[in-house]
Amino acid sequence: MEDVLDLYGEAYDPERPVVCFDEKSLQLLAETRPPLPAAPGEPARQDYEYKRQGTANIFISVQPLAGWRQVTVTEQRTKVDFAIEMQRLVDLHFPQAKCIRVVMDNLNTHRPASLYEAFAPEEANRIRHRLEFHYTPKHASWLNMAEIEISALSRQCLQRRIPDREALETQSASWQRRRNQDHVLIQWHFTSSDARTKLSRLYPETP
Repeated sequence: MEDVLDLYGEAYDPERPVVCFDEKSLQLLAETRPPLPAAPGEPARQDYEYKRQGTANIFISVQPLAGWRQVTVTEQRTKVDFAIEMQRLVDLHFPQAKCIRVVMDNLNTHRPASLYEAFAPEEANRIRHRLEFHYTPKHASWLNMAEIEISALSRQCLQRRIPDREALETQSASWQRRRNQDHVLIQWHFTSSDARTKLSRLYPETP
């Protein structure tokens, strides 16, 4: 836990950015009847019936101190999908960084071995040497600031019926673009010192 909290306490360093990473599954739902738009004196109306259209996965990466986030929509969240996202962090989003420190939870896909599932050994090794993984403790994924960003995305963009992956990509990209343009930062205040006081029960007892 303190490993992650100490990272959050460091000053912004573009050569060694801290990036929080997480994912969310979303049920795709289509309308069975066209909704009625709002009219004077009448709210918008939507039929209670819907058609299930499968699911999609959302990967989100956020750099809290830079006000930057990236949303990627995929069909699944396999080891290969995860590896491709890590490659994008290295080559597309942070090509000049010496080391990208990635905070994430302990899913079995979130491992350096996933890089070798997706790429040739030389490429996997190249990517691995640009990344430094920091894991939140079990049952403490709330320490991952990407969860804050997923919550904002869910409230501001996903509380509606989204029928297919294309619509999800369009809406999430619009949300991402607006939030990046507004340079929305995440202010984290919970420190290692706070953890030692408020979560003392989680620390080993000292003689």
